[in-house]
Amino acid sequence: MADPKGFLNHGREVARTRPVDVRLKDWNEVYVPGSLLPIISKQASRCMDCGIPFCHNGCPLGNLIPEWNDYAYREDWSAASERLHATNNFPEFTGRLCPAPCESACVLGINQPAVTIKNVEVSIIDKAWDSGDVAPQAPERLSGKTVAVIGSGPAGLAAAQQLTRAGHTVAVYERADRVGGLLRYGIPEFKMEKRHINRRIEQMRAEGTKFRTGVEIGRDIDATKLRKRYDAVVIAAGATTARDLPVPGRELTGIHQAMEYLPLANKVQEGDFVAPPITAEGKHVVVIGGGDTGADCVGTAHRQGAASVTQLEIMPRPGEERNPGQPWPTFPMLYKVTSAHEEGGERVYAVSTTHFEGDEDGNVQWLHLVEVEFIEGKLTQKPGTERKIPAQLVTLAMGFTGTDVENGLVSQFGLELDARGNIARDADFATNVPGVYVAGDAGRGQSLIVWAIAEGRSAARGVDRFLTGVSELPAPIRPTDRSLMV
Repeated sequence: MADPKGFLNHGREVARTRPVDVRLKDWNEVYVPGSLLPIISKQASRCMDCGIPFCHNGCPLGNLIPEWNDYAYREDWSAASERLHATNNFPEFTGRLCPAPCESACVLGINQPAVTIKNVEVSIIDKAWDSGDVAPQAPERLSGKTVAVIGSGPAGLAAAQQLTRAGHTVAVYERADRVGGLLRYGIPEFKMEKRHINRRIEQMRAEGTKFRTGVEIGRDIDATKLRKRYDAVVIAAGATTARDLPVPGRELTGIHQAMEYLPLANKVQEGDFVAPPITAEGKHVVVIGGGDTGADCVGTAHRQGAASVTQLEIMPRPGEERNPGQPWPTFPMLYKVTSAHEEGGERVYAVSTTHFEGDEDGNVQWLHLVEVEFIEGKLTQKPGTERKIPAQLVTLAMGFTGTDVENGLVSQFGLELDARGNIARDADFATNVPGVYVAGDAGRGQSLIVWAIAEGRSAARGVDRFLTGVSELPAPIRPTDRSLMV
């Protein structure tokens, strides 16, 4: 145990953010660099090393949280990094982007503010990179087996790294022009600077993983030919079919899916554009969808100089405390104020879009909405609450409905889908096609980055067993294990 009285002697402190008026002028991460290191040892000491650490259950990766909290408290950063990497290939991603279900399950959180697990995690990995503790781990010998990984998001990268380290020859196919999937083009720079991805890719290249960008399996390469070329295939292509809003006026210019809008802003940071083809500059922006992707659109619009930003959510505003239906240690739906929301804009809850209105040139100008409420479990419009708000740029951030079935990947492989439109798989992450496995959102549906990494690791173990008959990779998280789902 780090400090038997740590949780009594120290209150919860989190990373400090840079002033809003400063950070809106750039695209750097919102947190004050180095602000965690002076306080992180005391924060780690608040961990009680519980007899039953429910944080393990809250984390899909099964991170050894009390162990690396203890090392962080003692400032043994090398040991902390080793324990952290034992279950998580990319803690610099989860430490910045994960909503931290582990903290919701923290035993201290029953009646006190939970341990800042996420901040401890990112401090350990940042310290490890700075001190040179993160090095390539090339396999001692090669198996002679080849594996293709489709998709370079967190699930694909985790599967590829595990399989490469097991001695297989791995090639990752990515349809975008750069590696990283949603980490690269879906996550704004102010949430995670892309240098974190770049140095992991260099580590993986040094270990032997090959990357093929600008190649879409199903269109550029027939999936059946790919299967013949490799001994096994891992599909980690994500759930990229975005949910649409089929209301009158949807065809107007200026209404875009979030994943049409966000990547262009990231491409500016990569140097591909001087200015994004779709910009919020000087416009009244409406973001439809109250989740993390919607918040990313809000923060991006602020930095592009929007005249106003309004975020709409069809559900009622969540409470600031757990409701009885979401008791500890479950992951509760709470009212969150992200860094993007701190920067301004208006959030409107319990409303539904009825239609869009445009000008004579076909550009969207107004969004018409109505308040809604639940009556006998059914979402119902409230009469007399119709109104319109200015909308010259609208982004749809309402989630995703399943994997892409239009590009030919599913049909060419002959894959079966489940009732939700995801690629069906068994407890070993194997599809109905021998040698073809699926991990992450493509099989699970839209979910968290931490689940993607966990499933990538687990799918890699299934592939390794398929190729060798036995696997020394860590035991998998079963996709049917409901006890770990959040």
